[in-house]
Amino acid sequence: MTAPRRIVVRAPNWLGDAVMALPAMAAVRDHFADAHLTVAAVPAVAAVFREETDVRPDAVIDLPVESRGITALLEGEAFDVGILLPNSWRSAWQLRRAGVPERWGYARSWRGPLLTRRVRRPRGGSVRHQADYYRHLVTSLGIACDPARATRLAPRPSTMERAGAMLVGAGVDPAATVVGLAPGAAYGEAKQWFPDRMAEVAARLVRDHHVTCVIVGASHDRAAAGAIESWLRAQAPDALPRVVNLTGRTSLRTLVGVIARTRAFVANDSGAMHLAAALGRPVTAVFGPTDERATRPIGDHHVLTASVFCRPCMLRDCPIDHRCMKRISVDAVYAAVADALAHGAAR
Repeated sequence: MTAPRRIVVRAPNWLGDAVMALPAMAAVRDHFADAHLTVAAVPAVAAVFREETDVRPDAVIDLPVESRGITALLEGEAFDVGILLPNSWRSAWQLRRAGVPERWGYARSWRGPLLTRRVRRPRGGSVRHQADYYRHLVTSLGIACDPARATRLAPRPSTMERAGAMLVGAGVDPAATVVGLAPGAAYGEAKQWFPDRMAEVAARLVRDHHVTCVIVGASHDRAAAGAIESWLRAQAPDALPRVVNLTGRTSLRTLVGVIARTRAFVANDSGAMHLAAALGRPVTAVFGPTDERATRPIGDHHVLTASVFCRPCMLRDCPIDHRCMKRISVDAVYAAVADALAHGAAR
């Protein structure tokens, strides 16, 4: 085929996956340097691609909810090639209905007949990181992708201005050392380390390191954030004024700026964890039922797990006693964050 002029890359639907796909998407940009590259993404992740990344898209499309609207939107763009990072049948069907002549992706979810170039999923064996899963797709399409390439994400100046204004409005001193806390996780409560333990870590950081802790997350994380505040109110009221709760109050764009302002970041296996890692923040990541070999933050970070027979089980709710999380102590998490504060600039 002739060199494509207009390419659309359909981004993953989950925030963490979208961040882990950045190296593969950057490789597409480099390979088709002269083409017009559009990233099509659901609104929950589209803002990531409007910040500074090596993907450097010429356009970013926020996909509507209804399939008919997506088809109409894509049809109007006259794309030559569509590269599918989601595995769904629906995403391939939308490209075909939109008249995109070349449709490339993994031949999964019974969608092989809808694709013009099909890639077989990696063979079994050792657990593959999700970023490598996306790299395998593009390399199988003949696109060079350096396995050592970093995941680069940097906020635009306007993003930092918005985040700075929000932090000041919430009472955070512009000169304060900020530690980010992300107590939630979209997959299920089994992925969440206990809020009272995260609260105790926050109290010790405030007392010992004189930091300000900022709690972030989506609206569905408000219960976990509220539990942290309740514990502090009862057990460490002196630390409470230096713990700021922004859960459910940030857009994705503002969240990027807030995380970029932190000196260290504590999170469960979540999209916020991957954002922090891509932004170059030293992350302390707590893993319970999910497999850190597949979704650990990319780079040099503290990844804490407990050695128990039942993990990784990948369950949303623990059917026994949640021992994979119970055996990760406050001392272990505190020590990891303290190390990040001391050596984060060199990590």
